[in-house]
Amino acid sequence: MKGLAYCLVFLSLLSQLLAASHNIHRSQFPEDFLFGTSTSSVQVEGAYLEGNKSLTNWDVFSHIPGKIKGGGNPDVAADHYHRYLEDIELMHSMGVNTYRFSISWSRILPSGRFGQVNQAGIDFYSNLINELLNRGIQPFVTLNHFDIPQELEDRYGAWLSPQIQQDFGYFAEVCFKAFGDRVKYWCTFNEPNLMIKFGYIIGTIPPGRCSQPSGDCPAGNSALEPYIAAHNVILSHATATNIYRKNYQAKQGGSIGIVISAYWYEPLRNIPADISATERLLAFENAWFVDPIMFGDYPPEMRQILGSRLPIFSEEDRRKLGNKLDFIGINHYSTLYVQDCMFFPCKPGDSLGDTFALTTGERDGRSIGTLTPMPMSYVVPQGMHRVVHYFQKRYNNTVMYITENGYPQESSRDVSNKKDILNDKERVEYLKNYLASLYVAIRNGANVKGYFVWSLIDNFEWVFGYTLRFGLHYVDFNTLERTPKLSARWYKEFLNGSPSPLQLIKGIDLFKSRRILPFL
Repeated sequence: MKGLAYCLVFLSLLSQLLAASHNIHRSQFPEDFLFGTSTSSVQVEGAYLEGNKSLTNWDVFSHIPGKIKGGGNPDVAADHYHRYLEDIELMHSMGVNTYRFSISWSRILPSGRFGQVNQAGIDFYSNLINELLNRGIQPFVTLNHFDIPQELEDRYGAWLSPQIQQDFGYFAEVCFKAFGDRVKYWCTFNEPNLMIKFGYIIGTIPPGRCSQPSGDCPAGNSALEPYIAAHNVILSHATATNIYRKNYQAKQGGSIGIVISAYWYEPLRNIPADISATERLLAFENAWFVDPIMFGDYPPEMRQILGSRLPIFSEEDRRKLGNKLDFIGINHYSTLYVQDCMFFPCKPGDSLGDTFALTTGERDGRSIGTLTPMPMSYVVPQGMHRVVHYFQKRYNNTVMYITENGYPQESSRDVSNKKDILNDKERVEYLKNYLASLYVAIRNGANVKGYFVWSLIDNFEWVFGYTLRFGLHYVDFNTLERTPKLSARWYKEFLNGSPSPLQLIKGIDLFKSRRILPFL
């Protein structure tokens, strides 16, 4: 009977998704739903030494030979610093009602708490916020999107030191004071789970620390440092939230949350070991940061495996964590299978750190979905409603925003196939079907209040440099000219609710060539 019940639920969701994917439109979402686009300071601003800004960790890291694919760097990026008015016009022309961006810590406090507030940085973001509001676009602000002043790394090791908590709290308060009268949505951190994973376990992003067998770095300890750094990130979030709750929220009327990178995972085989490995991986990747904020401690799956390697929260820490959060931001792009490596040993180095789990995009020679140009990123729309359901169930249906969702195109800085990139039908299909899956989640009770496409414009894509393009708008990185892609036109027509010839683009079959086990 249990198997029959699962099958009925699965078929019900399938029918909902197939129906929604062909007919998705703006009116299916609440009237006050936020629809926007996302960027981050490092990825779009450029002007890396202008306006009294200091060097960020990414400014330094990206200039180390071999660190960035294609040898790119964010010195100019998409030049949003000088072209923000043009970019706001792009948003306004599409009809979005919100814009998610991040504030460069190095523009506001070039030396952290060890120096003065930089008025030029305050003025830039204040002007940006004012122009957004003048166009009816709500600013949705992230305080930390991977970048920190390099000086804090040099002085005391940044996230490896508890000193960072004081620095982050000071930075947050400067921003609350300067912008909180106009900003109603604050994110403390963007994807701290990825920042720690790639910065301190694998070592492929700043500060590039790791140890064997997880990675090959000149310094670091993949068994200890990730958990120390994550602890300081969590307590930095708590520090900033405590300041906001105590001194600003009541008079400014805003909300504050955190953004998590959230792949969805399915067990590779319908066996207890793979199902447990899937639950374990979700705990290590998602609940790692949200459980302490919502429940006051790390997930039990982590305590059981890590033991004394996992730091302890003091009573004072728990008091600050008691402020919890107002919303959870979910950055969701793709879905993978999970294989257990605890009872079924994997090859050395294949397991994801201490999770004893291996991820893969294939089973029995068949792909979980269409592989995109980004490694290990597949088109699996039903993962959207499943990951939302996970957060809905685990955190008592706390308000959620889909803060990033998007599709990558393979490219280069000097593009010869601009016409193909502008005609981004794959992105249109991706967005339609992921929005359809989100609609199903909302219809089934998920408290989701907004959706942001990553990204507004093509930009510097971290270690991928300029070899991947996620933008709704094409950027010529030689002239910096912006050109709307097909997806920008589709998003505009979707938001305006008008009949569109683009609707003739058929939605992809959500379950074509897939054999995903229902994990409900």
